[in-house]
Amino acid sequence: MNGLAVLIPIALLLGLGGLAAFFWAVRSGQFDDLEGAALRILIELDEAPAATAPALADGPRPATGPRSAAPPRCRPPGDST
Repeated sequence: MNGLAVLIPIALLLGLGGLAAFFWAVRSGQFDDLEGAALRILIELDEAPAATAPALADGPRPATGPRSAAPPRCRPPGDST
């Protein structure tokens, strides 16, 4: 019973905090344009920047960095060579 005396006020404070955050978001306009972000993904750009468009004719690029090295081969159990 002593635990409930602590947990119930904490739960009420968290609930009121969530409700206050919701009202703040509504007042600040977070929910004004619900369909805009969903439709913005469908808009096609006329040109892609040349720096971000990969050249497909060149083929795959070789891997670089520490992960590009082949992993060490494991020896089978009992092989001591």
